[in-house]
Amino acid sequence: MSFITVFLIALGLSMDAVAVSMSDAMCHKKLPLRWAAAIALSFGVFQGLMPVIGYFAGSLFAEYISFIDHWIAFVLLAFIGGKMIFDSFKKEDDDANCRQMSVKLLLIQGIATSIDALAVGVSFAAMDANIWTSALVIAATTFCLSFIAVFIGKKFGDLLNQKAEIFGGTILILIGLKILIEHLTGG
Repeated sequence: MSFITVFLIALGLSMDAVAVSMSDAMCHKKLPLRWAAAIALSFGVFQGLMPVIGYFAGSLFAEYISFIDHWIAFVLLAFIGGKMIFDSFKKEDDDANCRQMSVKLLLIQGIATSIDALAVGVSFAAMDANIWTSALVIAATTFCLSFIAVFIGKKFGDLLNQKAEIFGGTILILIGLKILIEHLTGG
């Protein structure tokens, strides 16, 4: 799997974390720098860890599914991307999403936004991707984008929140389609 493909997957996966980072900043306009870093670190760590867990879980049965690995990657990425796009249109009460910042909240948010990365890790196992490089790229991308998103959220969060989810979901669907086409055409 090329670095560009892994980076694009990282961009897609990080959009949930970006949207939540913006939301956290919208709720807490005077969020200190240490909390911005903690938010980004939480998302980066979980987004990097989950594909590794999914990879090793998927490796247990990868040899049995190698003949359909491209379909598995396509279905998982299309499902995750489609869900992100669908969820972006749900209207939620912003005040209900505002909670006091805490380590517990960061852990919950980190796990909740990285479940899709677990499924991507399974597809990485099916494609025999380099999991350590992939996980590092995903973690670093998510950390950087989430850190930036906190500051964007303070300024423009209401405008960008939904678009980030749509953008991320579209990227994941297109990557799944690319993988499927490459395997079906032998390219």
